[in-house]
Amino acid sequence: MAVARVTEIVASSTVSFQDAVEQGVDRASRTLRGMTGLKVIEQKAKIVNGKIAEYRVYLAITFVLDE
Repeated sequence: MAVARVTEIVASSTVSFQDAVEQGVDRASRTLRGMTGLKVIEQKAKIVNGKIAEYRVYLAITFVLDE
């Protein structure tokens, strides 16, 4: 029987929302083993001088706990 856990993280990028998701997964993979999926909970952007300066994503990452 597998048991999974969900943890929430926030990631950002100056390029795009997609890049922010990829940056978040890349960073999480250095700490979490057994990741099986993610859910984008929320997307936000920081605006500076009328332009998007930073894309932010709030992610729920699911990973299976070690036996």
